[in-house]
Amino acid sequence: MKKATSFMLTQQKADGSLVDHNRPTAMTALAIIAMCSVGHLPTSQTTEGEAVRKALDYVLKPERQNAEGYFGIDGSRMYGHGIISLMLAEVVGMGVNEKQDQLVRERLTKAVALILWSQERKEPGHQHYGGWRYEPGSKDSDLSVSIWQLLTLRAAKNAGFTVPKKNIDAAVAYLKRSYHSKRNAAGQPLDLKSACAYQPGHGPNFPMAAAGLLALQICGEYAAPEVQGSANWLKEINPDINQKFFYYGIYYYAQAMYQRGGDDAEIARKKTTDILLQNQQPDGGWEARDSQEKDAGRVYATAMAMLSLSVQYHYLPIYQR
Repeated sequence: MKKATSFMLTQQKADGSLVDHNRPTAMTALAIIAMCSVGHLPTSQTTEGEAVRKALDYVLKPERQNAEGYFGIDGSRMYGHGIISLMLAEVVGMGVNEKQDQLVRERLTKAVALILWSQERKEPGHQHYGGWRYEPGSKDSDLSVSIWQLLTLRAAKNAGFTVPKKNIDAAVAYLKRSYHSKRNAAGQPLDLKSACAYQPGHGPNFPMAAAGLLALQICGEYAAPEVQGSANWLKEINPDINQKFFYYGIYYYAQAMYQRGGDDAEIARKKTTDILLQNQQPDGGWEARDSQEKDAGRVYATAMAMLSLSVQYHYLPIYQR
């Protein structure tokens, strides 16, 4: 992790941003989460801590969030909004001074309100109700966007913010509709070796199966049959560095299986560690092979790798069991 952290420091710009490509606010926030996950907190009196403080100041600038509380104005849309909001929820109380702490709370309050508002734009009774999509006002949903909003809501609740139960219940129902299986008369899934899909009615793939498993668990659904079925499906998967959205998938896989605990967690830890350490570059960073992930840049790939490898460190509340 020292080499990975050193790589991150080489990517920081004079304005505090941590980005090598585009979507600067979202990438900076993701880098902050990654740095914090290995113990480099804004309050750390080190070179790394100073870098995190500068990055946090960059994200907190008023032009990064619009009047409605939306962070996706850097081009990252609701993906970025969730990532940035999650970062703020994780660093509540970690500001270097009272002013920075107050800004974190103010920005996060508006961001959470927008997440709740966005979820409630969906039509009740529709298959997309309960989730989120690319834009705040979108009428449909997908799991890839939704999980970042759920991670934020869970982290915000941990930090003492109000998150209505009805919003979590609606999200859980959406997640379960995304689980690919026929159901019995009681609504229980018949296939207990399947997983969640990008959208209801589609089949699972590695990133979405792992995302669904993590999302259900952070919502407290540890005993749900969909959780057991997703874990069973993922047990037979060997992550492949060449697959589409590998870094996105390995992040969710490491976090989700860690939450499962026991053998599931240990096997996933070994698979994750082996494949990531084999592919770490000499400068300490990582680079995606899939063309779509490669376009996101090395800061993105390195942050996701760091988060995948740091699940057991417990520096951030959202990654604790």
